[in-house]
Amino acid sequence: MTSSNTTWVIKLGGALLNSPQSVQALFATLATMTDTRFVVVHGGGSLVDRWLHDAGFATAKHQGLRISPAEQMPYIVGALAGCANKQLMGAAIANGLEPAGLSLYEAGVNAQQKLKALGRVGECSQGARSAIPALLEVGKLPVVSSVGFDEQGQWFNVNADEAAAAIAKQLDGELIFMTDVEAVLDKSAQPLHQLSAEQIDELIAQGVISGGMEVKVKTSLLAAQHLRRGVYISSWQKPENLVALLNGEHVGTQITM
Repeated sequence: MTSSNTTWVIKLGGALLNSPQSVQALFATLATMTDTRFVVVHGGGSLVDRWLHDAGFATAKHQGLRISPAEQMPYIVGALAGCANKQLMGAAIANGLEPAGLSLYEAGVNAQQKLKALGRVGECSQGARSAIPALLEVGKLPVVSSVGFDEQGQWFNVNADEAAAAIAKQLDGELIFMTDVEAVLDKSAQPLHQLSAEQIDELIAQGVISGGMEVKVKTSLLAAQHLRRGVYISSWQKPENLVALLNGEHVGTQITM
């Protein structure tokens, strides 16, 4: 088992927000682990899709990343840093936790434009001082949306997997991606317990890993390389997996260097 001083960064998939019972179960599980420090990082893709659709916008993706034109950013920021963040905070409060809602800026991560063709999609860059260590020190649970700012104060929509990896690196923490699948699957739809860089390249070339999972796995591999330790992909549908991981058990898929 890892040291009680270890901070666990948990990235929650946006689809979790469609399942209020699962959100409650997850925070109820976190509330039982009083000796462990957690930071929650979240996206909210399905909520953003709904808000943009209701506002009359078409949405498009490129290699698993949402194209984010400037005129859509008020809706994207409102959904992620507003509604999704506060939904998660509400569930945390209901389970006796003390959440603090943050954007990437307060978490010590800046953003810069990734590709011009993607509009206001950002990638993580070194930021100012992080408020997270001080919040953890006083028993708060940081809940961080994947909305970033550049040095000019412009908003950016940052991939939440990349955001979680940047925060884990900054905190030298353990990183868990909690998604809507139990593990990364092979071509026979069987769970893979461990994945190396070579296996990832092979499965992507075969088309077994694609789209959003390709982004997640590549980000996990980069994070594993930066953190020099394995990164986990597991399911938010089974919050007990968190307890198992903290106890050193092997669940989900571990991405290794």
